[in-house]
Amino acid sequence: MFDTAVPPRLGRSFRWLLSSTLVNNAGDGVVVAAGPLLVASQTHDPFLVSLALLFDYLPALLFSVVTGVVADRVERRRMVAIANVLRALILAVLVATIVTGSISIVLVLATIFVLGTAENFADSASSALLPGVVARQDLGIANSRMQGAFILLNQLVGPPIGAFLFAIGMALPFAANAAAFALGAVLITRVTLSEAALIGRGPGEGSGFWQEMADGVRWLTHHPAMRTLALTIFAFNITYGAAWSVLVLYAGERLHMDAVGFGLLTTASALGGILGIASYGALERRFALGDIMRVGLVIETFTHLSLALTTSPPVALAIMFVFGAHAFIWGTTATTIRQRAVPNELMGRVGGVYRLAIVGGLVIGVPIGGLLASGYGITAPFWFAFAGSALLVVLLWRQFGHIAHSEPRPA
Repeated sequence: MFDTAVPPRLGRSFRWLLSSTLVNNAGDGVVVAAGPLLVASQTHDPFLVSLALLFDYLPALLFSVVTGVVADRVERRRMVAIANVLRALILAVLVATIVTGSISIVLVLATIFVLGTAENFADSASSALLPGVVARQDLGIANSRMQGAFILLNQLVGPPIGAFLFAIGMALPFAANAAAFALGAVLITRVTLSEAALIGRGPGEGSGFWQEMADGVRWLTHHPAMRTLALTIFAFNITYGAAWSVLVLYAGERLHMDAVGFGLLTTASALGGILGIASYGALERRFALGDIMRVGLVIETFTHLSLALTTSPPVALAIMFVFGAHAFIWGTTATTIRQRAVPNELMGRVGGVYRLAIVGGLVIGVPIGGLLASGYGITAPFWFAFAGSALLVVLLWRQFGHIAHSEPRPA
């Protein structure tokens, strides 16, 4: 059973890497529910509550490319371990303030920002490690297992446990998250890699921090397939962010679902993701990656249209299930294609640009969705997302074949 979930050909180092990911996602999943509850316990001011989301996004906007450069300059495995230890220490301080009663909304917001910054360092290094752990032809199945760890523990198992622990004692979920990061730091050190995979560049190859950052951006802008993929992720996240920014209001006003019903929508999406990840290996063997990406974006486009039209909760749940399967299949495919195409010495920097594109699209899309809903009704963001996505599919349709078969090019 275990060998079916994690094929032996992926190797022992991948199992240690996956174990670290599982532990980290378990800790993060607990805080998915407990974090907003902590914010709400300190303030009911809508502006301050919205700042929590902004402070969660802000580190990626500010530091994604910077942390990518660092990941290409230092020993990546050690960078992940240090970032996890720092996150554990930050959470330990938060726990101490909760226990002593000195917690405040200012401290909570500061903690969110600092944790997000440390997370950027960890993500930059860990995403660059995987191509050095498994063979190139196994990147798809390896990425699907990493995504599966995220869905299962971060989206499904962790949040209800976090809410339960918070109800017992406000500090408990954050203490559990700190312990998870500490254990994750230990597990990542068990991964064994070649020196070339651990560090992006060889000794003496560096040309200055800012020059190396510019080199990564320059490589991406001069690589047509990877440039198109980055622009695709950025543009589709604008449409996605616009629609999903009002999903909780849509569930109540359009579908007449209560808080439990809204939770079921997100659960349906996560369950669809589990199905998508479980079937990824078979899909990758039977279909071209370019075709998987094309079909996925058509599904996303019609997801927005279907949600704009329906008023039925069961129909909406079915739509979210299909969308969840698509989202994680498409994300796994995009990550695999990027890891196959980008040279090892630029993996951190180019990955940083992609994270910037992901968050940048969301930051633009979220206020668009809010403004459209305020001015034209709760379905307006979904119509905007449908029209924008349909246009992008038409414009990009022929490009996906080139993207999916992109090969590594020198830095």
